[in-house]
Amino acid sequence: MYWISKSIHRISRFRRQVAIFAAVLGPGIITMVADNDAGGISTYAVSGSRFGFGLLWIFIPLVPIAYYIQEMTVRLGAVTKRGHAEAVFEGFGPFWGWFSIVDLAIVNWLTLVTEYIGMTAAASIFGVPPWLTWIGITAILFAVVVSGRYWTFEKLTLLFCVFNLVYIPAALWAMNTPTAPGWNKVLDGFWPPDLPGGFTPALMFVVLANVGTTITPWQLFFQQSSVVDKGLDIHDVGFGKWDTLVGALLTCVVGAFIMIVTGAALHTRGIRIEDARQTADALVPLLPHGQGRLARTLFGIGLFDAGFLGALCISLSSSWALGEVLGWAHSLNRSVRDAPWFYVVYLGMLLTSGAVVLIPHAPLVEITMYVQVVAVTLLPVSLVFLLLLLNDRGFMGQHVNTRWQNIVNWSIVVAIIVASTVFALSTLFPNLFPQS
Repeated sequence: MYWISKSIHRISRFRRQVAIFAAVLGPGIITMVADNDAGGISTYAVSGSRFGFGLLWIFIPLVPIAYYIQEMTVRLGAVTKRGHAEAVFEGFGPFWGWFSIVDLAIVNWLTLVTEYIGMTAAASIFGVPPWLTWIGITAILFAVVVSGRYWTFEKLTLLFCVFNLVYIPAALWAMNTPTAPGWNKVLDGFWPPDLPGGFTPALMFVVLANVGTTITPWQLFFQQSSVVDKGLDIHDVGFGKWDTLVGALLTCVVGAFIMIVTGAALHTRGIRIEDARQTADALVPLLPHGQGRLARTLFGIGLFDAGFLGALCISLSSSWALGEVLGWAHSLNRSVRDAPWFYVVYLGMLLTSGAVVLIPHAPLVEITMYVQVVAVTLLPVSLVFLLLLLNDRGFMGQHVNTRWQNIVNWSIVVAIIVASTVFALSTLFPNLFPQS
């Protein structure tokens, strides 16, 4: 009887923990999956077409990098009950607070342009004109957030996250083609790490671009504000860490499968592409028995979903940040009537950024390139602010970073500062480095 009673107790405890995790789950997965945005999808696709499976090893360090950085936002939000913008203002004063907000607003708006570029390109696969995509998607994005309940937004967004998995069957089909290498070659791409063709400027650019798509400034603001808006507290931090780890694994797994698709289907045939839309078109004649058209459709759905999730989360991170520092009502649990400026900023970001895509002969490729430069320039500053806050006992109490967490996180920050600096210099001054 004792063992039966103990077993029942363990089962009940396990069920209770699962229920708590299910309730806490959301901010980490949404933040990380949304990071596989339109620009990220294109980066992974280009990497696979140029270097095959040779860069799959990148995802091994990217999982802990993404986890350790975003885990800090969970603790900071749960302990302080403040969004990231508010915490920066309180911790560093108005000057640095406004510096971070202005930079965030600029880079978010520019990144939103790239999300609309991806969504209009994906919609064009199905014959939808850009102007209709701009109007229709902006209306849907606004409708998702005006329910007046955070939980409704979160459930809908988690549903959209599922569509990020469409690249997995596309990869399985690509690996089934006669010219595709075996799965042993895929495993070789993960370990040991290799630099296909040697350390060249082209390879450096692609490696750094992959790193730059994994951690972005808006993620820090978005996940911390999500934690606060959802009402998580100190007791939820443990489950919030698991939520973040699951999200980090998902985003890297999906990225790896995208690279496998283009590595198997395109790199083996010497086909190079410049974005995800070209990947979708290139797959049609390569896969047999109608799988090419289906893979094209899946890539179109995945690219559209990536841009949709990115636009949704990036706009919200801006609205939350401005609401926190200007004293506006800034919660998804408030209606449009109760928090008008929160929703005005959100809708304004969408309308103005999406309209750029409609400008005739707009330099969309150049916009995308310089958005990456701006983003990686801002990222190290945001990470330094975050780490300093996590070591402030006045903010965090006993939940400050441990010595090990500081070693890992400062190592990540230093590596990203070096990588982002080289990336920005190589993009702005292409002749600075010797060409192969």
